[in-house]
Amino acid sequence: MKFSSFLRFAGYGVKSILGREHRPILGTIIVTDKCNLKCRHCSVNNITAVIHPHAQIQSEMQQLYGMGVRILFFCGGETFLWREGGKTLRDLVVEAKAMGFLIVNVVTNGTFPIDLPEADLILLSLDGDRERHNAIRENTYDTILTNIRNATADNICLYMAINQINKGAVREVCLTARDTPNIRAVSFNFHTPYPDTKELALSREEKAVCCQVITRMMREGVPVFNLKSAFPYLIDNRFPTPCRQCVVMENGKLSTCGRCIEVPGLCEQCGYFFVAEYTLLFRGNLRVILEMLRTYLKYI
Repeated sequence: MKFSSFLRFAGYGVKSILGREHRPILGTIIVTDKCNLKCRHCSVNNITAVIHPHAQIQSEMQQLYGMGVRILFFCGGETFLWREGGKTLRDLVVEAKAMGFLIVNVVTNGTFPIDLPEADLILLSLDGDRERHNAIRENTYDTILTNIRNATADNICLYMAINQINKGAVREVCLTARDTPNIRAVSFNFHTPYPDTKELALSREEKAVCCQVITRMMREGVPVFNLKSAFPYLIDNRFPTPCRQCVVMENGKLSTCGRCIEVPGLCEQCGYFFVAEYTLLFRGNLRVILEMLRTYLKYI
């Protein structure tokens, strides 16, 4: 992370903590919900299968920037399916950087060639070893690993949603992150149980076991892009929700925190690690603040 960017984020954090401000700093734009996969744990793919127009995404970027957002994510569906005329996802990333966003990240399922060195991080879904990943995401494991090894930059962060199918493969994903070229780190979430995927949710005890494995992997030098100081809050779901410093834009609609905020009762079962980390950060939790400084300076 550039030192100038660090100072901007530090200043924002001080204002948010001391002044109890809720201005957003992190924004996500859903460029499409169209996806080439139908993963067992996903509730938001191909609902409309619309690829949103370039002009609309530009307008959404400008709106988020005007609100104070400086960390931008492009998300789907599958982001690499986005294109309009000769423009591709790369054009969106370059335009966002030129507009002034300090960190621009992309979320992908990894089934398309990865040639996007302009992104700060490419969060790529890998949901277990070969057997368990393929049970969730069709027969895609080998394709994804090949695309990672052939990527044109080392800006990939693995992104695993832990659920009942893959809860025993946390260690394997950590080792893949450590041992595979072009992977900078690995980041975890617990499955957030949308109404149609409740059976995949973990119990408190299962979350605790997973956090023990992740902590052990951290001690063994695996590059984990999560904060272990937030783990107790995630295990017990006792972090404040929603995260008012995060917003999502989808087809012109602005939502606080995420698309799931309108699902009754889902906030109380949130499994998103970043929500716990950010809400605790902006409540002034000193351990989270110090660990986030170390982690972000190391991996972004």
